[in-house]
Amino acid sequence: MAFVPPARHLLRAKDLADLRYADPLAVEDLARAAGLSKAHFSREFRAAFGTPPHAYLLTRRLERAAALLRTTDRKVAQICLDVGLTSVGSFTTSFTRMFGMSPTAYRAAYPPAAEMARVPSCYRRLYGRPIHRTFREDRRDAQG
Repeated sequence: MAFVPPARHLLRAKDLADLRYADPLAVEDLARAAGLSKAHFSREFRAAFGTPPHAYLLTRRLERAAALLRTTDRKVAQICLDVGLTSVGSFTTSFTRMFGMSPTAYRAAYPPAAEMARVPSCYRRLYGRPIHRTFREDRRDAQG
């Protein structure tokens, strides 16, 4: 059996889910983007991508939440809202099911976000330079 690429209208819906995962999207919105009824869209999407549209959208949201947990210090509840979910309890349950640990435990498994902050090398060199004082500056500081 040969691979048949998904139809363009299904790719439009998938792209919408990928780009606007944080928006309050529902299957109806994805179906509308594909120009299909909700039921027909759900069947075609599952046949093309191997997962129902709601599960695909939830996966995108949870993947983004995992990235935010690894790279930011935001509170878990704020991350839940930032990725488009509305219930912290449901978020925690879904996250645990997908990643095998709670969001808090997942975050603890990675170094703190502050350690991952990228500082340009020019700033590191500037603030890492030793301060060389001349004799006159030392004398002036001692006088007052």
